[in-house]
Amino acid sequence: MKIGNREFQTKGHTYVMGILNVTPDSFSDGGKWNDRDRALKHVEEMIAEGMDIVDIGGESTRPWGYTLLSDEEEIARVVPMIEAVKANFDIPISLDTYKSGVAEAGIRAGADLINDIWGLKWDERLAPLLATEDVACCLMHNRDNQEYTNFIEDFCSDMEETLAIAKKAGIRDERIVLDPG
Repeated sequence: MKIGNREFQTKGHTYVMGILNVTPDSFSDGGKWNDRDRALKHVEEMIAEGMDIVDIGGESTRPWGYTLLSDEEEIARVVPMIEAVKANFDIPISLDTYKSGVAEAGIRAGADLINDIWGLKWDERLAPLLATEDVACCLMHNRDNQEYTNFIEDFCSDMEETLAIAKKAGIRDERIVLDPG
Protein backbone atom coordinates (compact mmCIF):
# COMPACT_ATOMS: atom_id res chain seq x y z
CA MET A 1 0.00 0.00 0.00
CA LYS A 2 1.42 3.36 -0.97
CA ILE A 3 1.01 6.16 1.56
CA GLY A 4 2.69 9.38 0.55
CA ASN A 5 6.06 8.53 -0.95
CA ARG A 6 6.42 5.25 0.97
CA GLU A 7 5.39 1.72 0.17
CA PHE A 8 3.90 -0.12 3.15
CA GLN A 9 3.92 -3.93 2.98
CA THR A 10 0.53 -5.19 4.07
CA LYS A 11 1.69 -8.69 4.98
CA GLY A 12 4.31 -9.78 7.46
CA HIS A 13 5.25 -6.36 8.77
CA THR A 14 4.07 -4.14 11.59
CA TYR A 15 4.21 -0.35 11.36
CA VAL A 16 4.17 2.24 14.11
CA MET A 17 1.85 5.24 13.90
CA GLY A 18 2.89 8.09 16.17
CA ILE A 19 0.18 10.38 17.49
CA LEU A 20 0.51 14.16 17.42
CA ASN A 21 -2.56 15.76 18.95
CA VAL A 22 -2.67 19.52 18.52
CA THR A 23 -5.67 20.06 20.72
CA PRO A 24 -5.74 21.45 24.26
CA ASP A 25 -8.22 18.84 25.50
CA SER A 26 -6.60 15.66 24.23
CA PHE A 27 -7.22 12.69 26.53
CA SER A 28 -3.92 11.05 25.60
CA ASP A 29 -1.45 13.88 26.09
CA GLY A 30 -3.29 16.82 27.63
CA GLY A 31 -2.34 19.37 24.99
CA LYS A 32 1.45 18.97 25.28
CA TRP A 33 2.05 19.45 21.54
CA ASN A 34 0.04 22.61 20.77
CA ASP A 35 3.22 24.66 20.41
CA ARG A 36 4.79 24.28 16.93
CA ASP A 37 8.38 23.89 18.15
CA ARG A 38 7.48 21.34 20.83
CA ALA A 39 5.35 19.44 18.32
CA LEU A 40 8.17 19.28 15.77
CA LYS A 41 10.62 18.15 18.46
CA HIS A 42 8.14 15.42 19.42
CA VAL A 43 7.88 14.28 15.78
CA GLU A 44 11.67 14.17 15.59
CA GLU A 45 11.79 12.03 18.75
CA MET A 46 9.09 9.67 17.46
CA ILE A 47 10.96 9.23 14.16
CA ALA A 48 14.15 8.43 16.10
CA GLU A 49 12.16 5.83 18.08
CA GLY A 50 10.97 4.13 14.88
CA MET A 51 7.69 5.82 13.95
CA ASP A 52 6.64 5.05 10.36
CA ILE A 53 3.75 7.50 9.98
CA VAL A 54 2.56 10.46 12.06
CA ASP A 55 -1.14 10.93 12.78
CA ILE A 56 -2.08 14.58 13.36
CA GLY A 57 -5.35 15.31 15.14
CA GLY A 58 -6.96 18.63 15.95
CA GLU A 59 -10.19 17.65 17.69
CA SER A 60 -10.45 15.55 20.83
CA THR A 61 -12.69 12.55 20.28
CA ARG A 62 -12.37 10.99 23.70
CA PRO A 63 -15.38 8.90 24.70
CA TRP A 64 -16.82 11.59 27.00
CA GLY A 65 -16.97 15.35 27.38
CA TYR A 66 -15.32 16.57 24.22
CA THR A 67 -16.37 19.60 22.20
CA LEU A 68 -17.20 19.29 18.51
CA LEU A 69 -15.21 21.87 16.57
CA SER A 70 -16.17 23.78 13.48
CA ASP A 71 -14.26 22.84 10.33
CA GLU A 72 -12.56 26.23 10.46
CA GLU A 73 -11.24 25.75 13.99
CA GLU A 74 -10.01 22.23 13.29
CA ILE A 75 -8.37 23.35 10.04
CA ALA A 76 -6.64 26.20 11.88
CA ARG A 77 -5.12 23.64 14.25
CA VAL A 78 -4.06 20.90 11.82
CA VAL A 79 -3.11 22.57 8.53
CA PRO A 80 -0.17 24.60 9.91
CA MET A 81 1.12 21.46 11.65
CA ILE A 82 0.80 19.32 8.51
CA GLU A 83 2.71 21.97 6.57
CA ALA A 84 5.40 22.23 9.26
CA VAL A 85 5.90 18.45 9.47
CA LYS A 86 6.02 18.18 5.66
CA ALA A 87 8.60 20.99 5.50
CA ASN A 88 10.84 19.45 8.16
CA PHE A 89 10.54 15.67 7.82
CA ASP A 90 10.24 13.01 5.13
CA ILE A 91 7.50 10.96 6.77
CA PRO A 92 3.97 10.13 5.67
CA ILE A 93 1.27 12.14 7.41
CA SER A 94 -2.10 10.84 8.51
CA LEU A 95 -4.83 13.34 9.35
CA ASP A 96 -7.25 12.22 12.05
CA THR A 97 -10.60 13.67 10.96
CA TYR A 98 -14.07 12.52 10.00
CA LYS A 99 -15.04 15.82 8.32
CA SER A 100 -14.76 16.28 4.55
CA GLY A 101 -13.91 19.99 4.79
CA VAL A 102 -11.04 19.33 7.18
CA ALA A 103 -9.88 16.35 5.11
CA GLU A 104 -9.84 18.44 1.93
CA ALA A 105 -7.81 21.21 3.58
CA GLY A 106 -5.46 18.61 5.06
CA ILE A 107 -4.92 16.87 1.73
CA ARG A 108 -4.13 20.24 0.13
CA ALA A 109 -1.61 20.86 2.93
CA GLY A 110 0.08 17.50 2.36
CA ALA A 111 -1.76 14.81 4.35
CA ASP A 112 -1.14 11.39 2.80
CA LEU A 113 -3.85 9.42 4.61
CA ILE A 114 -7.17 10.30 6.22
CA ASN A 115 -7.85 8.48 9.49
CA ASP A 116 -11.64 8.48 9.95
CA ILE A 117 -12.83 7.29 13.36
CA TRP A 118 -16.41 7.02 12.07
CA GLY A 119 -15.71 4.71 9.12
CA LEU A 120 -17.25 7.03 6.51
CA LYS A 121 -20.57 7.15 8.40
CA TRP A 122 -20.41 10.70 9.82
CA ASP A 123 -19.97 12.89 6.74
CA GLU A 124 -21.45 11.62 3.49
CA ARG A 125 -19.10 13.86 1.48
CA LEU A 126 -15.91 12.25 2.84
CA ALA A 127 -15.96 9.00 0.85
CA PRO A 128 -16.38 10.73 -2.55
CA LEU A 129 -13.58 13.16 -1.63
CA LEU A 130 -11.22 10.29 -0.75
CA ALA A 131 -12.08 8.53 -4.00
CA THR A 132 -11.59 11.66 -6.11
CA GLU A 133 -8.28 12.54 -4.43
CA ASP A 134 -7.19 8.87 -4.46
CA VAL A 135 -5.82 9.27 -0.95
CA ALA A 136 -5.26 6.38 1.44
CA CYS A 137 -7.71 6.04 4.32
CA CYS A 138 -7.89 4.28 7.64
CA LEU A 139 -11.51 3.48 8.44
CA MET A 140 -12.34 2.69 12.04
CA HIS A 141 -15.19 0.73 13.54
CA ASN A 142 -17.26 3.03 15.74
CA ARG A 143 -20.85 3.43 16.88
CA ASP A 144 -22.90 6.08 18.63
CA ASN A 145 -24.69 3.22 20.35
CA GLN A 146 -22.47 0.70 22.14
CA GLU A 147 -25.19 -1.94 22.37
CA TYR A 148 -24.36 -5.16 20.56
CA THR A 149 -26.55 -8.22 20.11
CA ASN A 150 -23.57 -10.37 19.12
CA PHE A 151 -20.37 -8.35 19.13
CA ILE A 152 -18.49 -10.23 16.40
CA GLU A 153 -21.47 -10.39 14.05
CA ASP A 154 -22.39 -6.75 14.71
CA PHE A 155 -18.78 -5.63 14.30
CA CYS A 156 -18.48 -7.46 10.98
CA SER A 157 -21.78 -5.99 9.80
CA ASP A 158 -20.60 -2.49 10.76
CA MET A 159 -17.33 -2.94 8.87
CA GLU A 160 -19.17 -4.36 5.84
CA GLU A 161 -21.29 -1.20 5.84
CA THR A 162 -18.14 0.95 5.93
CA LEU A 163 -16.63 -1.01 3.03
CA ALA A 164 -19.87 -0.71 1.05
CA ILE A 165 -19.76 3.08 1.46
CA ALA A 166 -16.14 3.10 0.32
CA LYS A 167 -16.86 0.88 -2.69
CA LYS A 168 -19.91 2.88 -3.74
CA ALA A 169 -17.81 6.06 -3.69
CA GLY A 170 -15.05 4.41 -5.74
CA ILE A 171 -12.30 4.12 -3.13
CA ARG A 172 -9.88 1.48 -4.35
CA ASP A 173 -9.15 -1.55 -2.12
CA GLU A 174 -5.44 -0.76 -2.08
CA ARG A 175 -6.20 2.64 -0.51
CA ILE A 176 -8.12 1.21 2.50
CA VAL A 177 -6.87 0.20 5.94
CA LEU A 178 -9.45 -1.10 8.41
CA ASP A 179 -9.17 -0.24 12.11
CA PRO A 180 -11.18 -2.43 14.50
CA GLY A 181 -11.37 0.50 16.93
